[in-house]
Amino acid sequence: MNRDRTAGTLRRLPVQKRSAERFERLLDACAELLDEVGYAALTTKEVARRAEVPIGTLYQFFSDREGLIAALAARNLETFLERVAARLEREKPEDISGIVDVTVDEFVTMRRTITGFGVVDFGAAGQDHILEPALDNNTAVAERLRALTATLTGVQGNAELEIAVRVALECADSVLKLAFRTDPQGDSQLIAECKRVLDSYLNDRLRPPGN
Repeated sequence: MNRDRTAGTLRRLPVQKRSAERFERLLDACAELLDEVGYAALTTKEVARRAEVPIGTLYQFFSDREGLIAALAARNLETFLERVAARLEREKPEDISGIVDVTVDEFVTMRRTITGFGVVDFGAAGQDHILEPALDNNTAVAERLRALTATLTGVQGNAELEIAVRVALECADSVLKLAFRTDPQGDSQLIAECKRVLDSYLNDRLRPPGN
């Protein structure tokens, strides 16, 4: 059976402060319940009850459960990118190894500390187009990371960079999933191996012009 489907839609974004607070409470409640009951058992009714928001308000924002999950995944991605960008700005790594360390470390930290992130990070099982209808989740994430990579490595945002970041992301996704299957806090040896693989591959593929 093909489990690749497009996620539900976000009907509208909150404008007023009260609506924004309710919107965030719904996402927080969704994340809490994902940790407690898992993706399959999650219901919009229980999310609304946990958030102390009328179910009708939930449906003002989200078309269905998948729309709610999509909004949570999008929030997770924005948080991740903001954390990575802030660290890169603060630490100013001089090479690809430093960029890899920051990016992997921030993902691992979020996996360990952000509620619901272990169930829905930037996507969910069976929801392979949760961030962008026309792109699978990893491609959508890779496109966002590519801008940071291009700026910091001096490599232009061309097709070569696009495929390199895409392959690196697929590798990281697989190895980090294994790390957290092996140990709920992430197997440190596997996390180190993930960095080693990315470092070797990206240093080979992303040589700035003239090198």
